[in-house]
Amino acid sequence: MQKLLLGVDKLSTWLGQFFAWAIVLLTLSISWEVFSRYVLGTPHAWMLDVQIMLYGVLFMMAGAYTLSKNGHVRGDVLYGFFRPRTQATLDLILYFLFFLPGVVAMTWAGWNFFTESVAIREQTFNADPIPVYPFKFFIPFAGAILLLQGLVEIARCIICIREGAWPSRGEDVEEVDVDKLKAMVNVKDEDIQALDKFVAREGAAR
Repeated sequence: MQKLLLGVDKLSTWLGQFFAWAIVLLTLSISWEVFSRYVLGTPHAWMLDVQIMLYGVLFMMAGAYTLSKNGHVRGDVLYGFFRPRTQATLDLILYFLFFLPGVVAMTWAGWNFFTESVAIREQTFNADPIPVYPFKFFIPFAGAILLLQGLVEIARCIICIREGAWPSRGEDVEEVDVDKLKAMVNVKDEDIQALDKFVAREGAAR
């Protein structure tokens, strides 16, 4: 079971990292359009639509990635003080009350939006129209990946309720451990305090 859960984590992580490159394409497209518009005097009517679509894909494909890292915002003023079993029970209830209905509805409606868009060969409304339906495909696709990751999180809740501890999850980006960083560069607290005093003296002297 744990291997399956971590496998879905890896899939969500890979997709999140892959589509994160959309920010590079978005930056390059904006930079080129600014140069083309104000230096070359040749603006492109379709460029804004492309930028909106790229941003939309980037935003939607980040959902499952963030969930796999347990990174979504939650009101954890009290949550952090609860035992793992209590946390898992609350999460499980909320997944069934809010997450599953919302994500299933998004995926179902997104698929309908996509198929209708393909049927009419939907395009943008400007002087140089571009197809919209390839972009709309990412609505049900992102919903399906998010739903898959959500099922994994539900399984983690059930495991935690049964065993009393959260199962491990795949790691990608970790916060900096200050103690490890100090040990890595051979710096002690005394050195930092001495440096602070030196900087304070220099500042007072000036």
